[in-house]
Order: sequence, then C-alpha cells, then structure tokens
Amino acid sequence: MTSPSFIAFIHMEREFLIYNTLTRRKERFEPINQGLVGIYVCGPTVYGDAHLGHARPGITYDVLVRLFRHLGFKVRYIRNITDVGHLENDSDNGEDKIAQKARIEQLEPMEVVQHYTIRYHEAMKLLNSLPPSIEPRASGHIIEQISLVETILEKGFAYESNGSVYFDVERYNRDYPYGILSGRSLEDMVTNTGRVLEGKQDKRSQFDFALWKKAAPEHIMRWPSPWSVGFPGWHLECSAMSAKYLGDNFDIHGGGMDLLFPHHECELAQNTASRGTGGVKYWMHNNMITINGQKMGKSLGNFITLEELFTGSHKILTQPYTPMTIRFFILQAHYRSTLDFSNEALIASEKGYKKMMQAKRDISSINPKQGVLSPEIKSLHEGIYEALCDDMNTPIALAHLFDAVRIVNSAKDGQLSLTTEDKQVIEELFENIAEGVLGLSDEQSISSNSNIINGVMEMVLEMRKEAKANRDFAKSDMIRDNLSRLGITIKDTKEGAEWSI
Repeated sequence: MTSPSFIAFIHMEREFLIYNTLTRRKERFEPINQGLVGIYVCGPTVYGDAHLGHARPGITYDVLVRLFRHLGFKVRYIRNITDVGHLENDSDNGEDKIAQKARIEQLEPMEVVQHYTIRYHEAMKLLNSLPPSIEPRASGHIIEQISLVETILEKGFAYESNGSVYFDVERYNRDYPYGILSGRSLEDMVTNTGRVLEGKQDKRSQFDFALWKKAAPEHIMRWPSPWSVGFPGWHLECSAMSAKYLGDNFDIHGGGMDLLFPHHECELAQNTASRGTGGVKYWMHNNMITINGQKMGKSLGNFITLEELFTGSHKILTQPYTPMTIRFFILQAHYRSTLDFSNEALIASEKGYKKMMQAKRDISSINPKQGVLSPEIKSLHEGIYEALCDDMNTPIALAHLFDAVRIVNSAKDGQLSLTTEDKQVIEELFENIAEGVLGLSDEQSISSNSNIINGVMEMVLEMRKEAKANRDFAKSDMIRDNLSRLGITIKDTKEGAEWSI
C-alpha cells in the first residue's frame, strides 16, 4: 500500500499553495532554504486575558507549523510577545497599553507582562497550540532595536526630532512604494486626509511613524539611547527580532488582518529601508472573528475571553464550551474568511467535534476484511492533502474527514465492510491529520485518563495515610520516595496530603 506520508510528499512536490498578501494571489511555496521553513508571527500585547480573537491566529499558524512538520520540513517558528511600545491607539501618541494597566493596577509593568503572558500560554495550551520555537520579548531586544534605528538613520530614511526618531515616509516613497502591502498609496492617503499634523509638531508629516520615542517624565518604561531616554516604536520590534532569529530574508510572516496597516506596512518599510529588501517572501493574514459583523477586540469592549468561553460565564453565552470545540469552530472557516461568533455556531461545532472523536474511537473496534485500498478512501485521503496544500483549506479537509466519519459509522452499523488497508488509512487520517495537523485532541480520552490517575493517586495516598497512622514510617517514606522518582511530589498539609506532577 502507498503510505499516507508518501502521498503527502507527492502533494508537496507537485504544489503547495499559499496566498501571499503582498502579491494578492496564491503562490507555490518554495522555501528560501531547502527543507527549512522560517515563520514569524506577531503575538499578543500582554495587558489583558486572551480572547476569542487571539485564538484565531494562535490556531491558524499552529496548524501551518504542524502541516509543514508533517510534510517533512524543519520549522523555526517565532512568535513574539509585545511588552513595550504599543500605545493606546496603535499610533504614536497616548499611553503605553501595559504601562496604563500597571498604573491602574498599581503594579510594576513587568508584573503585568508576566501575569498575562502566563495566562496566554495557559490558554494556548488548552487550545492545543504548540509553543513557538522561540518567543522573544520586545523589552529584551532594545539593543537590536536601537541598532536598527541607527541603520535607518544612516540610510537617510529617518530623522531625529526633539529626542524622538521618526521614519520619513515621503523620503522612503521616492525610492520604494510605501503602501504596497496593504494596497494603499501615499498619494491617495495625502489626497484623502491632507497633511494636518494635529499638534504633533515633532513629525514632518502625519504619515511618519516613530522608531524611537522620547519618554515623558511620567513614562515608566524607558531605556537610554543615543537620542534620548525613551522606548522603541511598536513597529520596530518585529523587524529587529525577525531578523535576529530568522535572518534578513525569511519565508513567512503571519498575523491578523488588523495588523496589515499600519503595523506590517511599517515593518516592510523598515526592512526595506535598512537592508534594501522587504525580507519576507510570503505575507499571510488571518481574518477577523466578528460579533454581529463587528471586529472583536479589547479596544472595542466587545470581546469574550477564552476563560469566559471555557466557563460559560459571559452574559451572551448560553453554555460553556470546551477548548476543542473552540478550535473546531475556528477550523470550520478558511483562515482568510471572516468568522462570525454565535452560540448556535459553537453548539454545532461541539456536535461536529464529538461526532468526529467518536468515530476516531470506534474505528479501532471494527474488524476489517482482507483486501486493498478502496478507490473511495484513496480519493478521500488525497482530497484531504489537496485541501491542506491549497492555502491550508481546513474547511474542505474537515469535510473529507467527515466522509471518513460517515464510512466508519456505516461500517460500525454493518452496512459496509472495510479492508485492512481501508481501516489503516482512516486510522492514520484521524491520527495524523485530525489530531496531528489540525490539533483536535480527544478531550474525552484525556478526561478518562485524568480520572484514572486521580483514582489511583487517591488509593496510594490512602495507603500512605494508613502506614503513617500505624507508625510504619518506612512504608510511608517508601511510597513518597517512589512517587518522587516518577516525578510526583507529595506535600503534607493540615487538610491532608496533596500531590502534583
């Protein structure tokens, strides 16, 4: 039988398409370095709990990384943490979002960063999104950002003004087309908005953006630089950190559609100004999750945190939803399509997810007959890879997987027979694609295992308790030490013994 992994490589050699925002068309993916893929994705600004809008890029690029690895590539996946420089209105004025949160909560800014970074990691782990290869923080790369500003100044594409440094968009536009990524032109922007600076006299033009900002006396996040004690501009961090970890030219830069302008447009300009190349071969953007047609986000106050989804505590929710239900819901729409939230859609996703996981469990108990791979299952198998290799079309891949669910249910009911090769391919599709690439783990199986472990530990701790009551301290210590060797820690408290892995 032709193995699924072999078919995967045949698809890869034939064509793997990615929609490139820069060229506005699907392109065959060809890595800069054979067998290696470098991916940079803009991560969260950590001043609040992760919400449903954060889940979409977290899952989208997780599937992309999983798919590349499944196809045999070695992947370096960088996802940053923004912990300084992101101002309130995503521009060059207002208060730093993290500093504002720190002031309100009477905390150090890095306390805010640490708290919400941990919370973000916990949420991504529940959604079964793999951690990135490297997760750099903006505040940990001030030296690289200052060096980048110096280079852009030397190239003549920036200017200093009262201790701040701004990117000169009009000067850049004489040599390179500003707005090429987002489909805008500077001339149109000037025509539509004029050149009013609205009191921001440090800038030569309202279209210029900050590379380095001089800190006001009350600004609590600040670093020394050749120009002032200040902080880097929001756009600068990603140009500096992507180059540090992936080089001046790398394969894929991903992020949400809301970052296309100005953030990614400014990144592209900074890259080009500093090294003569945009640096990114393929730009990818996932679309938004909306509520009643409006973008979900903290700034709009219409977001639902992932914790609220998992607990059902938000006022518009009719019930709690498990992490895998959320993941399934997101994968049912193509990553470039908008996805509108509703309880009805999540309930339907819950039913679909449970149906697929049940079939995944049922296939192991089906007794196959001898025979070769059927044309239907071979076509289904190839269709899944075609969908995933066509700009990561997860809705079509899921549709093919539900064809496999239908086949399993029919075989279970005795309406058709599966050959040994049919069964093997379906099992591998559930294992390698549903779980391995799409990341849909079986929550019921995980829960069952947890219940078993909890039950066993209750018995063991009860045995230890009895040994201590009988003053058999040697047995009590033996139980504790053996558990410790297995990585299980026992802690005796007034309420009784507690355990942790």
